[in-house]
Amino acid sequence: MTTLKKERFITDNKGRRKAVILDIKLYQEMLEDLEDLRLLAERQDEPTSSLEEVEKRLKASGLL
Repeated sequence: MTTLKKERFITDNKGRRKAVILDIKLYQEMLEDLEDLRLLAERQDEPTSSLEEVEKRLKASGLL
């Protein structure tokens, strides 16, 4: 993920930050990261497979 650069803040009349303006590329990367986290959370209770099991299945199907 890109580090924050030149983010700009919108403040109220007392100087309190109310909103932020981000570079569009950074914003899109953040949305992608959030989607990845959502998918991880959604699948956290699914059974896992070892690397060896995955390799065997891929070889058996001709994909590896």
